[in-house]
Amino acid sequence: MSEASPKLPFSWPVRVYWEDTDAGGVVYHAGYLRFMERARSEWMRALGVDQMAFKQTTGLAFMVRDMHIDFLRPALLDDELSVTVDVKEWRAASILFTQVITKVDGSCLIRASVRVACVDLQRMRPAPIPADLIPQPAP
Repeated sequence: MSEASPKLPFSWPVRVYWEDTDAGGVVYHAGYLRFMERARSEWMRALGVDQMAFKQTTGLAFMVRDMHIDFLRPALLDDELSVTVDVKEWRAASILFTQVITKVDGSCLIRASVRVACVDLQRMRPAPIPADLIPQPAP
């Protein structure tokens, strides 16, 4: 793991492609889930966490436990977006993120809260997040 943490909120750029849109040229609602997942994965990568190595050495992985999304405005083909990741709450076996998707002009399209759980893949049960995996904010 890297010693330097990425600045929060972490931001990841996304461009909307044909494959992201529905017949009306609007991003299909499930596409936003992929955008947010990619941003969380890139946040972990920026922390120096190799998720494959983590899974292989610990038998643990992160899975979405709960998600609430406000769809405020649509994204369209070729839009340039920014997806943020901000840690709202740390628990022993889960992290609650706030994620926002905006267009480059700053207009907010999506607001979401996403709780990911650390799961023991063999038992498919929650497991404590290893203390040295992700630097937690100071109390």
